[in-house]
Amino acid sequence: MRSADGIFRRALPMVIAVALAGCASVAEPLKAIRDAVTPGSSAAPPGKATVPARTLAAQSDATVSPAAQRAFDDAARALRAGRAADAERGFRAIADASPELGGPHANLGLIYRQAGKLDESAGELERAVKLNPRQPLYLNQLAITYRQQGQFVKARDAYETAIALDPGYAAPILNLGILNDLYLGDGKRALELYDRYLALSPSGDAAVTKWVADLKNRKPAPITVSRREKE
Repeated sequence: MRSADGIFRRALPMVIAVALAGCASVAEPLKAIRDAVTPGSSAAPPGKATVPARTLAAQSDATVSPAAQRAFDDAARALRAGRAADAERGFRAIADASPELGGPHANLGLIYRQAGKLDESAGELERAVKLNPRQPLYLNQLAITYRQQGQFVKARDAYETAIALDPGYAAPILNLGILNDLYLGDGKRALELYDRYLALSPSGDAAVTKWVADLKNRKPAPITVSRREKE
């Protein structure tokens, strides 16, 4: 049976970083946990190509103090070192001290999702989105948690908002395709989204190309193909 799940259990959560001047970006972690196959990862199907990681500035009026930035960096290092409890405490302390920042809440959402605490994950990611509603990275992560909760309509809406904010952001386009394909039963829409994702993948993506062929030929996908969201 095809699945959209499958955490890479040997890896650590990605860190959504707070940059100076109120911007948010994705920091490249030493290792990354994905609720999704990210092209180029060791758990991706053979032939899956690499899509460059995106670093996106978020629009926010909040400024990040040097002390908050240092605390954030310490929490991020703890997360990368596998000290999730220390990272959680660090991000929580930042969130309490600087309630205007979305990044700490986003990272708490990832930590809770890894731990299977989906309600807590959704709550933190919803807070991050409320604080920074124009950050598509947060919306993509929130949609992944919603999908794991079985809240497919909410997941669809969050993916669509992320795409509207940044039409060139490939992850939510692929994830929305998977959602339509496996959970909403809309093969036509899934095809449109897979094609759009492939157009944003200059090196190609063998697995998604196969999914497109399966849909066009009305053939069930082999049970070895796992479709997972892309973080």
